[in-house]
Amino acid sequence: MAEQLTAVPGIRAVALGGSRARGTHRPDSDWDLGLYYRGTPDLAALTALACEAQGSPVEVAGPGGWGPWVDGGAWLRVDGTPVDWILRDLDRVGAVWSDCRQGRYEVGIQPGHPLGFWSPVYPGEVALGHVIADPSGELTALQRETLDYPEPLRKALVDAAWEADFSVVSAAKSAPAGDRLHVSLCLSRAFGVLTQSLHAHHRTWCLNEKGALAAAAALPDTPADFAERVGEALRGLDIAAVEAAAGVVADVRAVLDRARN
Repeated sequence: MAEQLTAVPGIRAVALGGSRARGTHRPDSDWDLGLYYRGTPDLAALTALACEAQGSPVEVAGPGGWGPWVDGGAWLRVDGTPVDWILRDLDRVGAVWSDCRQGRYEVGIQPGHPLGFWSPVYPGEVALGHVIADPSGELTALQRETLDYPEPLRKALVDAAWEADFSVVSAAKSAPAGDRLHVSLCLSRAFGVLTQSLHAHHRTWCLNEKGALAAAAALPDTPADFAERVGEALRGLDIAAVEAAAGVVADVRAVLDRARN
């Protein structure tokens, strides 16, 4: 399939991503294929190939069809197996990588990413993926670059932990009124930021919210019972939960501050 995809005008390379590339998959996990394109991919050719692979009609979303960051793609079932195609603009990935090397990143609104899409995901996907079709060799060359986690990006994402404190303070203002929606959003944001900071502290790419809590908890120096304490705070969503969240944030910030000093 990867070889067929790279024959489609605009598609430059295909990489296996997601849990199967990282070796953390379950037997029922999807197969995620990143379709790296340049210019405008031939949507009609992609649709024809998708329909042929599935044996029934498939809708393929073009660039921007799934939002500003995830871009587009298709959900297929091939011989009963779920296979996801995910479009990635090589020029944009390269631009984000250049920003990351300078310590710059963005967090954008994106369906399917409730805590926002963190732009370092783009080079992280390249670094952690398995390139399976790359006729020109450009994705392979980019992957070699991304294997070295940029120190400016590490510093920027570790410094971002300040927002976790800010979010917990915001939650504390809403908890007495029983505003569970606002409290849950604030605490989720705080813990999401901490997972990014902890991963960056260890120069490890964090790709999305799924599995991020358990992955962060398994990293060296992460405070004891991190995942359990986060879970307890998110179950409560009251004043006690906010106080518990403040303790989690303080412990993680202490780890990060010790590393800086």
